[in-house]
Amino acid sequence: MKQPSCRQRLSGELQARLRDIRILWRLYRRNPEASHPELGRFHEYGLCFDYVPKRTFRDQKRGYFRWQLSWGGPADEFRFYMDEDLDAVEIEYWFLDWDDGAGKKVSGEAYQLLDDIFQYYKDLGVVELERMKTSMV
Repeated sequence: MKQPSCRQRLSGELQARLRDIRILWRLYRRNPEASHPELGRFHEYGLCFDYVPKRTFRDQKRGYFRWQLSWGGPADEFRFYMDEDLDAVEIEYWFLDWDDGAGKKVSGEAYQLLDDIFQYYKDLGVVELERMKTSMV
């Protein structure tokens, strides 16, 4: 039986991720050491937060910060595109699975949630540090 395409699965996967992130972010904001019984702690969620410079991948025209949540088949991530002040101006969710992938711009409440998290990483200095790493290479 053929599995549905990434485009067909995209909205459901995005909603599931946002549900988890909302839970963990609220929990973290109340108590940074708090842990959810199934999801763990906010800082344990996902694999990495890093910067992907433009032209890292074929046809990639802009650099972006990536919050990679899973890897392999399937993989998923949020991509944060920023302005010259390193403020997020566009956020996309990508769902990728072996030679297939689909992305979607995030808007509304979901955008605000993810922008708050991006700002948190920026305030910690992680955004600037990750950007500097690529300029040293």
